Amino acid sequence: MGQLAVVGGGVIGLACAWRLAAAGHAVRLIDPEPGRGASWVAGGMLAPVTESWPGEEAALELGSAALERWPSFAEELGVGLLGAGTLVLAVDPADAAVLAALAGYLAGRGREVERISGRAARRLEPCLGPRVRSGLSVPGDLAVDNRELIGALLRACAAGGVRFLTAPATAVRPGVVELSDPAPEAPDKSTVECDAVVVAAGARSRDLHPALSGFVRPVKGEILRLRARPGVLPPPTRTVRALVSGRPVYLVPRGDGSLVLGATQHEVGYDTEVTAGGVRDLIADAEVVLPGVGEYALVESAAGLRAGSPDNVPKVGWLEPGVIAATGHHRNGLLLAPTTADAVLELVREGVR
Repeated sequence: MGQLAVVGGGVIGLACAWRLAAAGHAVRLIDPEPGRGASWVAGGMLAPVTESWPGEEAALELGSAALERWPSFAEELGVGLLGAGTLVLAVDPADAAVLAALAGYLAGRGREVERISGRAARRLEPCLGPRVRSGLSVPGDLAVDNRELIGALLRACAAGGVRFLTAPATAVRPGVVELSDPAPEAPDKSTVECDAVVVAAGARSRDLHPALSGFVRPVKGEILRLRARPGVLPPPTRTVRALVSGRPVYLVPRGDGSLVLGATQHEVGYDTEVTAGGVRDLIADAEVVLPGVGEYALVESAAGLRAGSPDNVPKVGWLEPGVIAATGHHRNGLLLAPTTADAVLELVREGVR
């Protein structure tokens, strides 16, 4: 196949376009704002172990395989990784029981997890508060600055000859992408013709092909970006995830000293407005874990739409001749980008079976 179109300019679409172009294909990437969307507001955790739960063994195996690919993937792009691991924390007995169950499950799957006390957690991260009761230390998890990654992928795509069409796609059929408006780069065209289309439009994928309408759903997540001000405790050195009265919260440090705080989960369609309640809840739960966070500067609030799937496992494969799906990655879009791109390239090489 020579002419390919990738619909969707998030991390998955960019990674696929980069790999396909590097393999010698002529690639057009179709997205009104490449590099934005859910990928722009992601936390950047590469954490298949701490994302796992009994019954989601397929997601754990997929994520673990992807994590092994990440060091070489990051090196190719010139992107740094945070390799200090993850602390998963509990602040009350019910939360501690949940973590104990998770630890038992992971031990049974052969995953490296250490159960620690609240005191031991505070020795690792002195900024943690006294209400932290217990936790898990997961040394193998990584994290990446999502915006650094997006910039690197955009540059790699451009250097590889990927052509960008900044127009919204409305439908996909074999060898054709229909556009709502002609792209500025091609004002005389309302369709894009190609040998095959890769649907990698995240939560919007469900509107592009009938086979995805019942598979992908939008899951809203709100995040805050914070910066430590002079005189306050610095952010943690590793990713911190916690349960606070059953509610999940995460804090991911960045190399510049800032902190990403997230993430709410709401199924409210395509709503991407940040709510006052979402900001309040994130800060309140974060203060239980990291009491000094209330003194941090609030740099940004944003919301994105994860591409939810029924079992938290993406769909990567042929929908019909001429149409490939690479969507439904839910919370693990960044994590699964290397292996998804590899799989799409292999699908194109093999053709429809």
